[in-house]
Amino acid sequence: MVVTQRVRSWLDEPEVVQARRRTLGTLVAAQVVGALGAGAGPSVGVLLAEEVTRSEVWAGVARASTTIGAALVALPLGMLAARHGRRRALASAWFAAGAGAVLLVVAAGAAARSDGTAVADGVSTALLVLGMAGLGAGSAAALQSRFAATDLAEPAHRARSLALVVWVGTAGAVVGPNLGVPGAAIERATGLPPFAGAFAIGAVLLSATGVVVAVLLRPDPLHVLARHAPDLDRPSGAPRLRLRGALAEIRRVPSARLALVALVVAHVAMVSVMTMTPVHLTHHGHGVTVVGLTISLHVLGMFAFAPVVGAVADRVGRVPTVVAGQVLLLVAAAVGAVGRDSTAAVVVALLVLGVGWSVVTVPASALLTQDVAAPARPLVQGVSDSGMNAAAAVGAIASGPVMAALGFGGLAAVTVALVVPAMAAVHVLRGRAPAPGPAV
Repeated sequence: MVVTQRVRSWLDEPEVVQARRRTLGTLVAAQVVGALGAGAGPSVGVLLAEEVTRSEVWAGVARASTTIGAALVALPLGMLAARHGRRRALASAWFAAGAGAVLLVVAAGAAARSDGTAVADGVSTALLVLGMAGLGAGSAAALQSRFAATDLAEPAHRARSLALVVWVGTAGAVVGPNLGVPGAAIERATGLPPFAGAFAIGAVLLSATGVVVAVLLRPDPLHVLARHAPDLDRPSGAPRLRLRGALAEIRRVPSARLALVALVVAHVAMVSVMTMTPVHLTHHGHGVTVVGLTISLHVLGMFAFAPVVGAVADRVGRVPTVVAGQVLLLVAAAVGAVGRDSTAAVVVALLVLGVGWSVVTVPASALLTQDVAAPARPLVQGVSDSGMNAAAAVGAIASGPVMAALGFGGLAAVTVALVVPAMAAVHVLRGRAPAPGPAV
């Protein structure tokens, strides 16, 4: 009780309240613009990969590169945040994503001018892979932003604060996959090659997001924590030692292990199916408009209901909410497997898949660090995001061969094989987890 009262006292100080509001306002603005800028990746980026590589193998690598980039960037971002604060980490990631979008414009141009030789094709493919990986830095920044929203949040409202930042990206994330339409107009006006216009728009928006964070995320929320809560000071030491400490903390805390399992599996299931949906739809004769609409509805499911999910998780419990989300993932897989030849069924499956991802990710993200020692939180968050994206990258790469062998229905069915054991693991870990201690 003494600890709880002390936490409440510093969280209620005027400077902290003001910093909390400014942090949330900045993250909200950045998330909207950044989601819009990165939104072309799952739709137009997949089609660009098919156009540039003309190879299912390399197209699969390119499609997975965004997830691989996010996995590679997540842990360094956590380290950078732990050492220098959220502002530097997030701004750097958004600027890297802007550079990735520029590379995609160059890749499209190189492919259009290619003379068909192996060297020319190799250059355009390399630029494509690097550009898609650069977009992954934006994904990593968006994921870390949800944690940044909880740095100064009251413990009882962490899921809601996290959900707010997830939710505000809805408009940008839903419109983003349709950037191919205004992008085509830019291509006609400027002579840019097909699919380059969407990423030209994205480059501007992602760079603007970096500027917003760099200028407005002051004071840095982690620096405010260090000033107002002495026990939250981060110990000095080499990043390797801090990383080992974060891994030890995950092993020590059952709720962190439970959350990590749930986050990884939900992300793998979502990315694997979403990655191949544009290809599946194009094989059925649909163009960029239907593909963009389908991905937009999927993204709508991922983000639009986040505030409701956060409120439910804070009220009824984070673990029960995670289990409900896993059930929705199973429903989405079943609809996709049974209705694989129906465009309407595929659209419904993608929408439910997005909702299921949200109902798992929002409460599991809040659960991840609620019982973790405060100095380890940024790195634990980085480990989680890196693990999520690394596993999802494997799923994205494997999704092409799986669909080639088993079809879209088989790919959807494989997600069942992932989610069911994860649900069992959550129940086992839940039974071993002690009652949560006081949150700081």
